[in-house]
Amino acid sequence: MNIAIVGSGYVGLVSGACFAEMGVDVTCVDIDKQKIDNLIAGIIPIYEPGLDELVARNSAAGRLHFTTSLESVIDDVEIVFSAVGTPPDEDGSADLQYVLEVARTFGRCIKKYALLVTKSTVPVGTSKKIKQVINEELAKRGENIPFEVASNPEFLKEGAAIKDFMSPDRVVIGIESDRAKKVMERLYRPFLLNNFRVIFMDIASAEMTKYAANSMLATRISFMNDIANLCELVGADVNMVRKGIGSDVRIGNKFLYAGCGYGGSCFPKDVKALIHTGKENGYDMRIIEAVEAVNQYQKEIVYKKLNDTFNNNIKGKRIAIWGLSFKPETDDMREAPSLIVIDKLVKSGADVIVYDPVAMNECRRRIGDKVEYAKDMYDAVIDADALALLTEWKEFRLPSWSVIHKAMKGNIVVDGRNIYDPDELSEAGFQYHCIGL
Repeated sequence: MNIAIVGSGYVGLVSGACFAEMGVDVTCVDIDKQKIDNLIAGIIPIYEPGLDELVARNSAAGRLHFTTSLESVIDDVEIVFSAVGTPPDEDGSADLQYVLEVARTFGRCIKKYALLVTKSTVPVGTSKKIKQVINEELAKRGENIPFEVASNPEFLKEGAAIKDFMSPDRVVIGIESDRAKKVMERLYRPFLLNNFRVIFMDIASAEMTKYAANSMLATRISFMNDIANLCELVGADVNMVRKGIGSDVRIGNKFLYAGCGYGGSCFPKDVKALIHTGKENGYDMRIIEAVEAVNQYQKEIVYKKLNDTFNNNIKGKRIAIWGLSFKPETDDMREAPSLIVIDKLVKSGADVIVYDPVAMNECRRRIGDKVEYAKDMYDAVIDADALALLTEWKEFRLPSWSVIHKAMKGNIVVDGRNIYDPDELSEAGFQYHCIGL
């Protein structure tokens, strides 16, 4: 089976490499010539564990190709996936210009039946706009070529994307006809053979499923952060509370960890988009609005704790930061709490030195020389007045506290992810602060 995937960002490239691994002939399309040239040369534009090997192996096997032209391959494919970005506008709505441009190109180029499948996260009703654009392009050509649209939202977790793709909890597919269903069933036959859940539904429900899933997970995070903040005020331990409620099978223990807020390319954007969709339809998403408000507050909590510790006199203090990416196993800093904390520290006159195992270049790209860049985690703490942990990378979990205590000028540790033992740090001579204790 031959397919094309337009957009060679995170979703498009991971999906393309994984489909190729399953034996599908895949062409990844992107308008960025430099990106395509790099991919042909084996240079991967994103960090994802195992992706470089997967791309190299399937490129060498002749199953994974790269081009800047959808038109050059569209005659040879049965399915075109749209995996382009949908960045939020200022009002929180999803910007669909790239999605609709793919539709226009599809309408201009198809010569036989083809299926356009949206993998990008798009608001409910986007499929109607896509169909309209395709029909407009066909009308300009004076053609009446049959086509269909479908929705196949992605649920990949950054840092574990390949495993998630190959062994999914579920595959959600929105279709409008038996013909489209049969085409998608052929593509996902390996998943069906392995008894993974492939759930077919209408397109609007598929589009809503992605937003609802991400917003539910974001809700759990913000709920626990709200509880954590109250725990601090009343003298409770949020870790004990988490264990207590997580043991209830109706609740479960996932996404119940308190911390300094969520970030990334999905949760913040999708929460905002769902709020906007509600407003467009005359409905206030009150719970989701609260989720976003709590998260914005929580992203500042590490700065607040640092500032309080220094009695609102943080100017001139040297602050070491461990972790820049929004989560471990990725270099993605989109909406990362680190950006908020760094910005507030710098504006307050603090000197900031940072370290992250993989996101240092991304940080340089985003904020330049506003901060110092350490060569490793121990280099970062030399002469620091305080240390703040913002991303729970594995290498940060068991540091040598005796070495750190000797290297630091101060003794303040603010743990934004609650990964350290308060008693251990107290015994090591540190003034320890975390979330919800």
